Amino acid sequence: MTYIELLKRIDTLAPLPQTLLEIEEFKKTSNFESSDLSKIIEQDPIMVSTILKTANSAMFGFASKVDTLSRAISLLGVNFSISIALGTGIKQALNSDLNAYGGNTDTFLRLANMQSNFINLWVGKIDLDLKNELILPAFLQESGKLLINSALVDEQKENEFMEEVKADFKNINAIEKKFVGMSTAEVTSAIFKHWNLTQNIINSIKFSDDPAKAMPQIQKQAQILHVSKIVCNIINPLENESVELGLQKAVEFGFDPRFFEAAIAKMQERMLDE
Repeated sequence: MTYIELLKRIDTLAPLPQTLLEIEEFKKTSNFESSDLSKIIEQDPIMVSTILKTANSAMFGFASKVDTLSRAISLLGVNFSISIALGTGIKQALNSDLNAYGGNTDTFLRLANMQSNFINLWVGKIDLDLKNELILPAFLQESGKLLINSALVDEQKENEFMEEVKADFKNINAIEKKFVGMSTAEVTSAIFKHWNLTQNIINSIKFSDDPAKAMPQIQKQAQILHVSKIVCNIINPLENESVELGLQKAVEFGFDPRFFEAAIAKMQERMLDE
């Protein structure tokens, strides 16, 4: 499949469902009210179910069971809840899973939770405003994999692709380009441009493959997303080689390794409880 053919698929995507449009509008308001967000999300039972499932996962480690949407939003925070809701809706809209990457129907949201959690733990110790800005793009940045997966399945190339990414997880971007002409970051940013999502989200994801090419005002965001994709990659998330590669990049970008290592330790501890 060529770059042009994949862009044609993006151009023919249906508009975002009404619930997602309402969440996107809510996100633009200056004063977040969790009760207003609850009313929007309650329209979509799958979103409600996913948020409750996420809040009760070991990844967050809350002390007691979370059984209502309002409590889940209160514990997770509005930004995280918006991210989960949008991620759920986008997965439904793209109507695919990640079997070409060796995953299943739950893999996309697990990967999204992992990456946004890592950034929450890591960047939250560096810059709270930057953390809040990055939770949503971190959660959504792998969305393009859903469309790539669909294209690979249609061309019956998913098994060949899966063999290559499992053998060389460090070069998933290059393998994606070999098979479909675009990387996940490029596909995701093109999808979000088609859906008219926030430009800062589009740009930080677009340049996460190569942060050196990013505009100065979003370079740090692109660097952090780049590191999170390495550490929480779809093939070997949080395993030693992935963590070491992520640490090398974080240091190269000028981040204090202590905060990175503390976040990794907490993530690995939570994964043991899954």
